[in-house]
Amino acid sequence: MLDSTDKAILNLLQQDASLSVADIAETINLTVSPCWRRIQNLENRGYIEKRVALLNRQQLDLGIDVFVFIKTNQHNDEWIEQFYSALEVLPEVLEAYRMSGDVDYLLRVVVKDISAYDAFYKNLVSKVPLADVSSSFAMERIKFTTAVPI
Repeated sequence: MLDSTDKAILNLLQQDASLSVADIAETINLTVSPCWRRIQNLENRGYIEKRVALLNRQQLDLGIDVFVFIKTNQHNDEWIEQFYSALEVLPEVLEAYRMSGDVDYLLRVVVKDISAYDAFYKNLVSKVPLADVSSSFAMERIKFTTAVPI
């Protein structure tokens, strides 16, 4: 179970994973050694999966989010393995979910422009048979965070 100090550490790291242990310790009124041990413990217990840098997509000319809705008429292990393998080699897919309801899978794809999405689409459908694919292009990003509520 997480106590309030662990939660404070996790919230700080979600906002800035480059913070030093000393900075975290000072912020939460803890000395460096116990703070370091708590961070190590959180990592060892799986609360911290990894630390990453979030890149500026505009600077990288990757400004379009596409939500791709996929339906399949095949729900066997072989097709699922083929589909999952296809997703692994498509770097444009940032998120993929198996869904309930009318759509079987939802992908969030990031591309430079419509031409790049068209190339992605052709690549995807060449890798795995799909019953239906539809896409919606995000017009504006209103909220984006990687921080989960603790």
